[in-house]
Amino acid sequence: MALTINWKLALLALLVLGMWASQATSRDLSEASMVQKHEKWMARFGRVYRDDAEKAKRLKIFKDNVDYIESTNKAGIRPYKLSINGFADLTNEEFRATHNGYKMSSHRESSRTISFRHENVTAPATMDWRNKGAVTGVKDQGQCGCCWAFSAVAAIEGINKIKTGKLVSLSEQELVDCDTSSDMGCEGELDHGVTAVGYGKTSDGTKYWLVKNSWGTSWGENGYIRMQRGIDAEEGLCGIAMEASYPTA
Repeated sequence: MALTINWKLALLALLVLGMWASQATSRDLSEASMVQKHEKWMARFGRVYRDDAEKAKRLKIFKDNVDYIESTNKAGIRPYKLSINGFADLTNEEFRATHNGYKMSSHRESSRTISFRHENVTAPATMDWRNKGAVTGVKDQGQCGCCWAFSAVAAIEGINKIKTGKLVSLSEQELVDCDTSSDMGCEGELDHGVTAVGYGKTSDGTKYWLVKNSWGTSWGENGYIRMQRGIDAEEGLCGIAMEASYPTA
């Protein structure tokens, strides 16, 4: 009887140890897979860290971001899918500090009503100014909070093409260097500025703004995003309608 009990206890111990070893192995493989994924990501985006401590820190942030991406996509409750891009080793705080930079302007506040010169024109159902050659390639503001310059320049490039027939890539750096009285160079605050270069509707009827960003082509849809329009919130999705402006010629 004692032999039988001891044999059962030994078998149970082996099963428990086997389960623990299996879980540990699975965890080790998962960690190894994440390290490999991080190494491939580093090679793709040319990321180099100053020492092993910095690399370990960035790997942890990378893992947290990848876990968030995978869990969000798996849940399937968002109208979009997330993917790994060139910012995957940054925290939210780091990203916002270096890649946003729009400052809400107080000098634009006015009770004066300004008429819109095209308010009586019937707009087409869809528009994509890229197809009309009025949009330069997606640019990258780098680690400078000067989205305000990139969004303004993109709009001016477009109106210049419409008026003159020539698409010229203009200098954002000139604005950053010279317009420091209110836009504050690389330190902005909404907290981001982008350029709407069109609009349309998806196959399921969702209306969207076609938005050109300034975070390079690895972000979004080759540097663009289709942001839902026509929602109930007056400020629009992500505040896109809070402080709209357009160039005139």
